[in-house]
Amino acid sequence: MGTAPIRVFGTGTGQPLGSDAQDALAAATLVVGARRHLEAAGLPEQVERIVLGPLAPALDRIAEHAHGGGARVIVLASGDPGFFGVVRALAERFGASALDVRPGSPSVAVAFARLGLAWDDAVVVSAHGRDPRTAVNACLAHPKVAVLTGPGAGPAELAAGLVHGAEGRTLVVATALGDPERERIERLTPAEAVARDWPDPVSVVLCLDESRVLSPVRTVAGPPAGPGGWALDEREFEHRDSMITKFEVRALALARLGPRTGDLVWDVGAGSGSVAVECARLGAAAVAVEKTPDGVERIRANAVAHAVHVRAVHGSAPAVLDALPDPDAVFIGGGGRELPAIVTACARRARRSVVVALAALDRVPEVRAALAGAGLVPEGVLLQSSRLAPLPGEVTRLTATNPVFLLWGTRPAVRASEGATQ
Repeated sequence: MGTAPIRVFGTGTGQPLGSDAQDALAAATLVVGARRHLEAAGLPEQVERIVLGPLAPALDRIAEHAHGGGARVIVLASGDPGFFGVVRALAERFGASALDVRPGSPSVAVAFARLGLAWDDAVVVSAHGRDPRTAVNACLAHPKVAVLTGPGAGPAELAAGLVHGAEGRTLVVATALGDPERERIERLTPAEAVARDWPDPVSVVLCLDESRVLSPVRTVAGPPAGPGGWALDEREFEHRDSMITKFEVRALALARLGPRTGDLVWDVGAGSGSVAVECARLGAAAVAVEKTPDGVERIRANAVAHAVHVRAVHGSAPAVLDALPDPDAVFIGGGGRELPAIVTACARRARRSVVVALAALDRVPEVRAALAGAGLVPEGVLLQSSRLAPLPGEVTRLTATNPVFLLWGTRPAVRASEGATQ
């Protein structure tokens, strides 16, 4: 059975409802929207209205209403309701053909317009109804990020994740966009934002590295495309006495870490920070933990050389890890006698995977045991490679690199059907 069309109007960023929206509201039998949208719409007394809170009950009432003869359902939403908005849920429930969508200006576009900045190169993250950690990680990794906020994921919560490790970032908090009396655009440091109360409806928060907000002309929207290559040659990094994860090992490690925008990756015993830098080049937020002061400076220099942000932390694992936010994935490239304890600490906190590079055969059993003991599924390989090397007389020989054990543990995926009635 088909449903009557559901008309969706975007509002709330300074654009008054047009005459078509006003006519539709005058004839509506059910209007759904946030309280502020319903109050601003000037609805007739007799019109049934639903204040949006939990989405499921509203969708159920729309379904009941739409099955009645002559039903005229209107949904009011902020900005462009097809941009992280209600259109997705409506289309999944009722089908796209049942919708008539009339968008307003997205709050992200309006916020950037207020600053005079293009936003075709921005990363846009919705923290509405979500854990803000993904937004925090995107802000750490990218120079221009827009965050759509929500209860429990507003400027203070976002800033709390940025106070340590987001040097040079500016937060631009856009409040009540489009309201001529209440609209405010404020620039703050994360430390200033975390100390404030934010009672007003925050439209969007921009996180900017203002030294890098102006980018070249774009042909593809969104953050810059991923790097043209990875597992870079060791010569691409400053390192000491060849103490660097070789590119063959790094290639497989990156495949098992799976770094991406929104992730946080630890590089523990980072040395040159080559793994952290590569993860940052692939869009993840990266923390490099190193116990030597000169190693920390080397990590910072390599991050600058590759135009990425890596938070370099000076200290010895596992103790120094306590102060860090939980990672999605971890690479461990050092450890000594503390290695089993480091692997255990990392494996207990990693959301997805832990990868460990080892030179010593004797350490393989204890690392596998530590991964398994923390609930990960351990696997591994012995990597042996020989590189082509020139000899006099235009001939080539093979030069063997040191064999390396690469072990990894992956957290078992939660079964989608777990807990469901069979």
